[in-house]
Amino acid sequence: MSDSRKAHWERVYASKPPTEVSWYEPVPARSVEFIRATGESLTAAILDVGGGASTLVDHLLRAGYSDISVLDVAAGALDHARARLGDSAVRVTWIEADITRFQADRAFAIWHDRAVFHFLTEADDRERYLSVLRRTLRAGGHLVLATFGPEGPTRCSGLAVQRYSEREVSALLGPRFALRMHQVEEHRTPMGTVQQFLYGWWQAEA
Repeated sequence: MSDSRKAHWERVYASKPPTEVSWYEPVPARSVEFIRATGESLTAAILDVGGGASTLVDHLLRAGYSDISVLDVAAGALDHARARLGDSAVRVTWIEADITRFQADRAFAIWHDRAVFHFLTEADDRERYLSVLRRTLRAGGHLVLATFGPEGPTRCSGLAVQRYSEREVSALLGPRFALRMHQVEEHRTPMGTVQQFLYGWWQAEA
């Protein structure tokens, strides 16, 4: 695990409540929409990469999904989510890990990532992430990825980020991933600024 990466995100979640980070969404409507669009059953294994304190897990549980794992490098982020869910937290698998070093003991049908991949500005980190994705997603599985879009910010949370079009993501994923759907969305942060996000759904080769 990258100690500096972990330390940065632990500081972020120690310094402000989750409702004040720029990527906060009270209702992650687009993520839920794209996950539903995959057509996977409510028992499908879902991995929420960088899910941390996100409210996505709340909405997936309410929708009836029953096999959800939330991964984050920051223990503090996971603690916020567990506290928010209360008794329902036992219905979720919580994983404290750096996704570029993650070694899963199972395959997942859906890999969801909103706002992790665009922080991987080094080519080596991106390739490690993609290597974990390829090993961890089952054949015919689904990647639901949200990154900063072509007109998105160039920095976030004090760090440089990488912006993407759907074509650029597809090129990184390679021919074994087929783009099924994409959409650009303007996200309004808790501070009132607007950030452009690209949402995409890619399906792995069966």
